[in-house]
Amino acid sequence: MSELTVALAQLNPTVGDVAGNLANARAARAEAARRNADIIMFSEMYLSGYQAEDLVLKPAFQEACHDALERLACDTADGGPAMLIGLPYAQEGKVYNAYALLWQGEVKAVRFKVDLPNYGVFDEKRVFTPGPPPLPIVFRDIEIGIPICEDIWGSGLLSCFRDTRASLLLVPNASPYWRDKVAERIEVVRDRVRETGMPLVYLNQVGGQDEVVFDGASFALDRKGEVVASLPAFKEAVAILRYRRDTKGWALADGPHAPAIEGDEADYTACLLGLRDYVEKNGFPGVVLGLSGGVDSALSATLAVDALGAERVHCVMLPYRYTSQASLEDAQSCAKRLRVRYDIIPIAPPVEGFEAVLAPLFQGRARDVTEENLQSRVRGVMLMSLSNKLGAMLVTTGNKSEMSVGYATLYGDMNGGFNPIKDLYKTQVYRLCALRNRWKPEIAKGPAGEVIPSRILGKAPSAELRENQKDEDSLPPYEALDAILDGLVEREMRVRDLVAKGFDEAIVRRIERLLYLAEYKRRQAPPGPKVTRKNFGRDRRYPITNGFRDHAEAQPIRGKA
Repeated sequence: MSELTVALAQLNPTVGDVAGNLANARAARAEAARRNADIIMFSEMYLSGYQAEDLVLKPAFQEACHDALERLACDTADGGPAMLIGLPYAQEGKVYNAYALLWQGEVKAVRFKVDLPNYGVFDEKRVFTPGPPPLPIVFRDIEIGIPICEDIWGSGLLSCFRDTRASLLLVPNASPYWRDKVAERIEVVRDRVRETGMPLVYLNQVGGQDEVVFDGASFALDRKGEVVASLPAFKEAVAILRYRRDTKGWALADGPHAPAIEGDEADYTACLLGLRDYVEKNGFPGVVLGLSGGVDSALSATLAVDALGAERVHCVMLPYRYTSQASLEDAQSCAKRLRVRYDIIPIAPPVEGFEAVLAPLFQGRARDVTEENLQSRVRGVMLMSLSNKLGAMLVTTGNKSEMSVGYATLYGDMNGGFNPIKDLYKTQVYRLCALRNRWKPEIAKGPAGEVIPSRILGKAPSAELRENQKDEDSLPPYEALDAILDGLVEREMRVRDLVAKGFDEAIVRRIERLLYLAEYKRRQAPPGPKVTRKNFGRDRRYPITNGFRDHAEAQPIRGKA
């Protein structure tokens, strides 16, 4: 066989929806057949969705996935394209991350993932057994190496293909997004191409799954390690690669070339897709959120409109005596530009009612953060009540800077089902707002142009829980705070190393202490899309009860609500 046409199914499976994933696989195969493909390739664990976590240990789920596999195998008796597809595969009391060749009405071959990742967002060693060193599969007269995702991230494993007659590598993946991940993947894959001398196809999943977003952006490299084909980022696609075999091996004759999405544009699109899929896959009719006139809620509302369309977004302003006229005007202007439903619900009656009921117990104690947090909690109750009554999911709007140091109120502004900006530091929030005012993602459903009023971006951040309050009354300027947090959270830097970079030691130690103390709040926070290397959630798992400080004197552990 001197020619091979491979269809790449860069699709968005739903974890647990085996029937839906099966139906979409059949539709993709039909498209591949119309385009004369010899074989169609799906992503890692496609039939189950990824990550299915402990669901893969459930016998009924294993059986459902295996039944879907057999059904698809039967489909291939029609003479159309063969299929390569991933699933959890139970065998002799063990469960494997598997990839199967379906052809001529049968399951012709099954290969198991060898290198199971167990870091960051991954827990595969918890549920899967590693497979043996893989042998190539044979399709017609072609021997194809199929390492699965993590199998290509270290050197050495692919030597088993180099030492056989394999001539082409097809790699199924479910590789999560974080900033600059595409460039990192390409460099890893180039190393594997240099080791083997074989062209390689890297097929990735697309879509959001809880806090993880898969960006697609699949690609193919030739024998020299050059990118010769690429699929779009953050979008489903069924693409065709046409290969020809010459005396040196397989070479791509024709394939797509999609433009890359990088940097802030990729971060914004990841947040959008993560929110969209969380709402859609969990069956919510729409979302509701508090629109305060500040930058965080403005960006969250914009992401919601871009993800779902204005008709499915309900914004609510919940003013109190400390809410400025500027905030009222800015929230209304933002809602008008986004074309969403916008309501104003004053919270003075319930706030004052709570204060009256609590007055006998608070007697003799000065007003403090308790009364400030009461405003936030009343807002949380009001918004959750709207969510319950209308069925819309409440969107949370706190950024990573605030969540790092506990500048958020449990059962108040932390209420909600999903937070689209959870992994964005405050300085990133400002950048993405400015970006969205001059650019709109291709997959966005919202209006183009300046959707976030410029005055929102120009005013000092404030929770507006007391008179003339500013965030910097209790926090360092966000430029400094975010740089310190980047060191402590993303890079796990020592305090002394941050001080050596020019940061004030007392401030660094204070931020480190606040970071540890806020862990109990973060455990109760809703999920949100991962866009940095280390998000709060599966990436960073710190104990709540934690007496460690980096060379600081021992301090009593005191929580703050």
